[in-house]
Amino acid sequence: MKTNPNPTNQETILIVDDSPDNLHLLSGILSVAGYKVHLAPSGKLALKFIQSHLPDLILLDIMMPQMDGYQICEQLKAAERTQDIPVIFISALDDVFDKVKAFSLGGADYITKPFQQLEVLARIENQLRIVKLSKQLIEQSILEERSRMAREIHD
Repeated sequence: MKTNPNPTNQETILIVDDSPDNLHLLSGILSVAGYKVHLAPSGKLALKFIQSHLPDLILLDIMMPQMDGYQICEQLKAAERTQDIPVIFISALDDVFDKVKAFSLGGADYITKPFQQLEVLARIENQLRIVKLSKQLIEQSILEERSRMAREIHD
């Protein structure tokens, strides 16, 4: 699966889940795959962490006390600084209503527990690839616009 040849340039993933077992399991899977992993056992701690460290991707449980995953995602997508961070919901809730709600709040993907390790890694890699390609497209568009403006000025 994924191996990161340059450990100083690892993608950072924040896992938000109130279950220590889930945090431990996902952390192990992602660390072995070469990701830099941070853990948050609650929504409030996750939001506090994100204030000082922007992750490349967030794995977010839905059912948590005090602040559920839907509320966390809503706050992240409402803030300009965090709105583009892909959020993958990972939950035991498998009803279509729950999945649609997650996507309507800005979730990028949805994984149902119990999950398969290869599926989690594939979905994470897919979202990170989308972000990378989007950034490249924006950079290319900016360069083309600058080039067009330079030609107009030169003419």
